[in-house]
Amino acid sequence: MIDLAAYFGLFVAALAAATILPMQSEAVLVGMLLTGSYSTFMLVAVASFGNVLGSLVNWGLGRWIERFRHRRWFPVRESAMERAQGWYRRYGRWSLLASWLPIVGDPITVAAGALREPLPTFLLLVAIAKIGRYAVLAFATTSLAS
Repeated sequence: MIDLAAYFGLFVAALAAATILPMQSEAVLVGMLLTGSYSTFMLVAVASFGNVLGSLVNWGLGRWIERFRHRRWFPVRESAMERAQGWYRRYGRWSLLASWLPIVGDPITVAAGALREPLPTFLLLVAIAKIGRYAVLAFATTSLAS
């Protein structure tokens, strides 16, 4: 039961970190990896699933509430949204491969929704980016810890 709660905690941290909330899931993943008590594959899978799902929330925000972009309560700053949309217009859907980056990654996923990126393409590219990031982090952590 404790393992399930720990995996769920990682899932929630990864999901929240991928939304516009200012959170980091990497520290949670590294901490769990360093205990040696959990499956590396499962940790990467759970963190990746939560992070991709959080990016999907951002895509939905962009797709469905972009018309509220100029309101004070809109969750992405105007400057960040303009920068992300500019990047997205310049590099196209391939900019989603940078969705794992801090600060710019979340606005890119919102911009993808606002600019009507098809969901299957969005999910594929974001999954590659997010899984890749966690896999590299897990590899580096387990290699250095050995």
